Parts: sequence; C-alpha cells; structure tokens
Amino acid sequence: MKNWLTLLLALTPFFLTAQWTDKDFSTLHECSAPLQTDLTGLRGDALTANYDLGDLRLEWTIDPAERYIAGAITMQIVPVEADLASLYFDLSTALTVDSVRYQDHQIDFAQEAGDRLRIDFPALLPEGDPVELTVYYQGEPPNTGFGSFVQSQHAGNPIVWTLSEPYGAKDWWPCKQDLNDKASSVDIFIRIPLGNKAASNGKLVEIIPDGDWQIYHWQSQYPIAAYLIALAVTNYEEYSNWVPTPEGDLQVLNYVFPESLNSAQNQTDAIVEIMQLYIDLFGAYPFQAEKYGHAQFGWGGGMEHQTMSFMGGFNYDLQAHELAHQWFGDKVTCGSWADIWLNEGFATYLTGLTKEFLGSEADWTNWKTSRINSVTSEPDGSVWVDDTTSVNRIFSGRLSYSKGALLLHMLRYQLGDEDFFQGIQNYLLDPGMAYGYAHTDDLQYQLEQASGLDLEEFFADWFYGEGFPSYQIFWDYEDGLLQMKVFQGTSDPSVDFFEMRLPVLVKGQGQQQLLEVEHQSDGQYYELPVNFPVEEVVFDPELWILSAGNEVEQMAFTDMKILPVDRIHLMPNPGRDWFILSEKGAALNLQSLRVYDALGRMISLVDLGNSSSYEYDASSLAPGWYVLEVQSNQGVWRNAWVKE
Repeated sequence: MKNWLTLLLALTPFFLTAQWTDKDFSTLHECSAPLQTDLTGLRGDALTANYDLGDLRLEWTIDPAERYIAGAITMQIVPVEADLASLYFDLSTALTVDSVRYQDHQIDFAQEAGDRLRIDFPALLPEGDPVELTVYYQGEPPNTGFGSFVQSQHAGNPIVWTLSEPYGAKDWWPCKQDLNDKASSVDIFIRIPLGNKAASNGKLVEIIPDGDWQIYHWQSQYPIAAYLIALAVTNYEEYSNWVPTPEGDLQVLNYVFPESLNSAQNQTDAIVEIMQLYIDLFGAYPFQAEKYGHAQFGWGGGMEHQTMSFMGGFNYDLQAHELAHQWFGDKVTCGSWADIWLNEGFATYLTGLTKEFLGSEADWTNWKTSRINSVTSEPDGSVWVDDTTSVNRIFSGRLSYSKGALLLHMLRYQLGDEDFFQGIQNYLLDPGMAYGYAHTDDLQYQLEQASGLDLEEFFADWFYGEGFPSYQIFWDYEDGLLQMKVFQGTSDPSVDFFEMRLPVLVKGQGQQQLLEVEHQSDGQYYELPVNFPVEEVVFDPELWILSAGNEVEQMAFTDMKILPVDRIHLMPNPGRDWFILSEKGAALNLQSLRVYDALGRMISLVDLGNSSSYEYDASSLAPGWYVLEVQSNQGVWRNAWVKE
C-alpha cells in the first residue's frame, strides 16, 4: 500500500490554496435487498445542534485500485448558540484525523467513541458569525449498510463508489449526517489516476491536470444533505441524453462501464419522456441550473445521489424511480428516517404513474395489483417506521415503498386529481421545505389546504396504523334501487375501522354505472338509484383501495339482518385448539360458519345444519386473529376470535 500520509501532506498546498468559487443563487429554479448494519450507539442530533452548515469544500484523493481515502474537508459553519467552545462532526473511528486547521492554525480535536469527532476552538465563538475550518484525514473506510465505501472491480477494472444512505456518510468523510441541516453548497475535488473518470454531484466545472493524476472539480450551488453527497471512480465511458424542458434543454450525463456502453445507450433514451412527465405533474426539474446524470456502479439497485443517480443497470423502472427522487428525497428530503416514505413511497408511486400516463392500461393495472399483493402478503405493518435503528425496517419494500405508494394512491382518490396534484406541488414549493426537510404532517397540511378536507383520521389509520381492510358487500336490486350493506374487517387490531370513500361498479343489460359511497361504519346501509336492472356488482374495479379478501354477494335483504355480538356465545376467546359456538335464546338455528384469517381470506366453510351449537377444531390454525361469521335463520353474526 502507498504511504498515504506522505501523499496527503504532498497535496496539502493544493488543499489550502484553491479558492472558494463564487455562487450566484439567482440562477436557481424551482433495490438489492437491504442489509442490517450495526447501529450501536446511534444518536440523534443533540451534539450537532449548536451550529448550521454553510458552504463545503470537499477534497479527496482516490485510487480505485485501493480501498483507501485521503481528504481535506473545509466547512463553513455558523454557531446557533452563544459562546460555542466546541462542536462535533460524525466520523468513523476507523479513519484517522491528522489535523484540524482554523484561522491558519492547528487546533485541538479528539476522536471519540460512537464515531464522533470533537473540535475545540481556542476562543469562544459568538452566535451567528460564520467561521471556517478544515479537517485533514485518511484511512481505510469501513463498509456498512448498503455499501458506504466500496472498492471492487467490473470486467477486471477497479472501481470505488459510495452509498451513504442512511448512516454511512461518516464512514468516509467528516460530516453532519443528521436530517436537520443541509450544506448550502459544495465544491468537490476528486484527485484520481489518469485513465479514470470521477462522477459526483452538481456540474463538472473543470478537469485539472496533475502529472499522472487529474482532479475532477464538481460544483453544486443547491443545498444538499450529507447522505446525498457521493463519488464513483473508474474507467467510465461518457455520453449525454438531452431533455427539452420549458426552462431549456437539460443534460442527462451518463457515466457507464465500457462493457455496458451499447446496452446503456439503448435504454437511457427513456429518461426523456419520464423527465417530461414528472415536470408536467410536479413542476420544474429541481436542479435545472446543473444537470441530471447516471453513474453505473456495482450494486443491484440504484441510489438517488443529488443530480447524479448511481445505477446498477438502466431498466425503465429503475430510471423512473431514481429520477423521481430528485423531487422527492433530494429537493424535499424526509426529516426523519421514520418518514422515509416521503422519499421511497413517492418514488415508487411516480414509477407507477409512468405506467398510467406512458404505458398501457394493462401495465397500470399490473403495477397496482403487484403493490397490493405485496402489502397484503402480511397482515400488519405501518408506513411509519417504528424502528429507525434497523436498515431493514427503514427500507422495507412492503411498507416504506409499496404501502407508502398506495397511501398516496388512496389520497389521490379521496381528494381527486386536481386537489391532489395541487397539494403535492404546494408541498414541493413551500419555502419552509423546498431544498430542505419535511415530515409527514407537512405533507398532510398541504393536502388539507388544497382540498379543504380534514385528513387526521386518514393518516392515523393509513400512516401510523397497521394492516388494511377487507370488505363484504351484500346487495339486492328492486324497483330502481340498489340496496347495499358494506361490512369491513381489518387485518390488524391497531385500526378498528378505515373510513373511506369506496367505488362500486354496477352492471346490467349491457349497461354499467360507477357509484361512490362514503363508508363510515361497519354494516352501513345504502339505497342508490340505478336506472337499469343490476345483474352484477364489482367492488373497486380500478384498484383505488388497498384491501384484500373482499367478497361481493347478492342476497335478499331479509337475510341481511345483523345479529348483536351477544346473540351467540363464543368460548373460549382467546383459545387454543378449539372453540364452541352456541345460540343464546330460543328459535336461533345456526346454518353455516365461515372462518376468515387476518388477511380477509376465507379458510373454512362449515355447514352447521340448523344446529343450536357447534364445536370447531382449530388445531390446524396458526396463532393469530380470525373473523367468524355465522349465517342463521335470524340473520348474520360476526365476531373476532384469537388463537394463542
């Protein structure tokens, strides 16, 4: 291994003499399976809350053939409390800090347990006065999460790439990685051996010759979160796609492996129509003054690094997903990993919108069906992340991605397209969140303002609550009226009832009509005028509602009477291998029993033969929550039973 300390010291004059680039903000316009990482000692933002970040100058030396980094990180910071004596950055103790300079002098520092770098100032800093300091460091970075710093090969050629989300930025540079502050701008200098290219954020300002090396200077004038800063170094081939936009032609810069060049060129033309769709729906590309780009890397999925997504391949859906993040995740970033759906749920839904607006009807239906099947494959789970120390939980494909996307889809149905898309655009434009951070209640507020609706109950059920509903619809048609009763079960006891507007399609004699009803209580009764004889009722034909195990049945309303829970005795409840049903009162004959699991699927149908009691063998059932439904000569009885 090279003597990297000697190399770092040799580069020190370059690090110290290069100047900050003036910035003109008037030009700005509006996966592979997750890995578990050790987050022992993970802290919140208490130790980094006493200062705000300004501009950053990030200087690195990277040889893609070696797993090593040497860097000088110059940070402008603004104290937000009086008499600031010291501050903290996040930095892995696997890396060695050589020195910290402030006002042309070395100052004291300490690398502490928990991957903390403490910097002590020689005098107390006043509140509000910007200061600048530089951290010089080097070492072999650890590799956590999805691959925070990876040295590998492609087709025999060395590559280094980074992926810092969610907690990996500190593995390779001293930073402030809490989700409460963004750097105002970044100038990135990456010194690499000749024969390679360095991909990074913003636009490429210059390539500086340096003997057998060269320095790629990237610059971004937009605020940026620590986890969205990235680099990738290898022997890239380069080409561009161009997207006509209302603000002018936008470059999509592609850095791809030589062995993938032809394949990539045949696929990335798709980015043009995807970009134009997102602009039509959600407003201008957020980083129009710079670029968008793709950089190929050695991972099976993708990562939405600001203005330069890292791509494991170039299939249509991956391009759509990562581009969507430039609006949802990069321009407006989730302010807590508990709110990761504001990044991933949106990107997943926007990928679905490409099926709706750019694909076929079958594409759109298949996308919705696939997402619903994913979510309903298990009975529980909230969109809200209840354990942010688990990378697996944060990036749950079923909950953060699919259920988050369907939450948006249902909001769109409840609000209507005009109010939904206006509310989303207002969310992106809100000066308190644009190029900053947001939480779920910020989105809720904007949607409420656009629609005039109170969405408190909706978010309590669908964001914080777990599971999903299943519906049983009984209907009959007589004298121009559709009579209908709608019952609802829930797959998880955290939500006792999902209040929803429901779509129902009625058909008959070659005609059809779409009806909508507000479902506010279990067993709610409706009389709806229909001017043709109804022969068929279809629940949610366009798949607006996340639900499973639904049943629609025509039944004379004399058979629809709902019996009170205490009309039939159920014991024991909870139970283990059996339960007994018995009538309470004279002349009640038990005719049939249906048993539904927590997903709303009927798993058993028993003919009770007009008996007064019945013992059910539940030994084959898994522990969990079940719904029992008994048809009797006096009506329908429903109750929950829990197997321990």
